[in-house]
Amino acid sequence: MKIVKHSGDIVEFSPDKLRSSLMKSGASASVIDDIMKRIQNSIYEGISTKKIYKMAFALLKKKANSHAARYNLREAIRLLGPAGFFFEKYIERLFASEGHKTLTNLTLFGKCISHEVDVVIKKNDVVAMVECKFHMGREAVSDVKVPMYILSRFNDLKERKHPIFTEKDMVSKCWIVTNNRFTTDAIDFAKCTGLNLLSWDYPHNDNLKTKNDTNGLYPITCLTTLTLAEKDRLLNLDIIVVRELAYSSELLEKIGLSPIRIKKVLRETSELCRNI
Repeated sequence: MKIVKHSGDIVEFSPDKLRSSLMKSGASASVIDDIMKRIQNSIYEGISTKKIYKMAFALLKKKANSHAARYNLREAIRLLGPAGFFFEKYIERLFASEGHKTLTNLTLFGKCISHEVDVVIKKNDVVAMVECKFHMGREAVSDVKVPMYILSRFNDLKERKHPIFTEKDMVSKCWIVTNNRFTTDAIDFAKCTGLNLLSWDYPHNDNLKTKNDTNGLYPITCLTTLTLAEKDRLLNLDIIVVRELAYSSELLEKIGLSPIRIKKVLRETSELCRNI
């Protein structure tokens, strides 16, 4: 059976890919089997992957909000837009969870000019700059021009000492992070020039998806028990990931939720954070 991807490409429906994505939601095998059966009985020739995703999300939500929240991860990261400011904060949280010291939105003076840097990280005395490339469109990619441009900025900055974590830090590494994907040329160029790339699916075993699963960094935007407006209010209060809400539950009252809804949100939060 042929289905239509977000890009408009027509591909063969793959039950294995659907099952694999459902497994990452944390749902049990019996729940996944039931959802697979329901979806396979409902799809038709030419159906879009977006409609299949919506069906899977709705069926997961009926079983447990937390299953739907995990399944919604990529869309939740996209909802950190549209400007990308909250995506930068999310990436800062990701590196902090891996033991890095972090700072955001710095202006550093290079050998030639000044540069605004999204995130600066430090671990084991190694300081790195992190540039975030956020895309609202699901099919948008970061091509080779992105690492070429950022390499020139990195080369300018690494020539000088900077007052960041100490008075004389040297920026010796550079990361480029995107919520979507890098083109093959972008990856090849980064490998050749020593730049570090991180995207939704790259590197293969240590990408945004796998890091989130390992560190439990579910963005607040994945919660199914909050409206978009409520999520925006929490983001503006600097609540970026779900586990921060678990320790700041009084903020739910501050943004206007009723006691009954607060219980529902905290239940979903608890389920998501259970293994953190």
